[in-house]
Amino acid sequence: MPIYLIEIPHSGNTIECKQIIKLFLESGSHLLSNADWGCKDGVHKSWFKGDFENKEQALQTVPPLLRHNATIVEITKFEKSDMESFAGHNQ
Repeated sequence: MPIYLIEIPHSGNTIECKQIIKLFLESGSHLLSNADWGCKDGVHKSWFKGDFENKEQALQTVPPLLRHNATIVEITKFEKSDMESFAGHNQ
C-alpha cells in the first residue's frame, strides 16, 4: 500500500494555531495521535505519514476545514541499488 505524507500549514497567529489544534482534537481521527508539529520551532505546520489506497483517501483523514491547504505527497524509500540505477551509476 502506498505511503503518503500529509502536510497541513497554518499561520503563526497564536489564535489560529490554537484553533487548528482544536480542530484536530475534535476530529477524533488517528491523524491527531500521529501528527507531528513544527509550531514550537516557528514552523506552523503539522505532518502525518500513513498508508492509504490513494491521495483521496489520505485527504479524507484531514479535518474538512483544513483540506484546502493540505499537501499530500506519495513517498517512497529507495534502496541504494535503485538510486544507483536512476543516477546511471552502472552505465
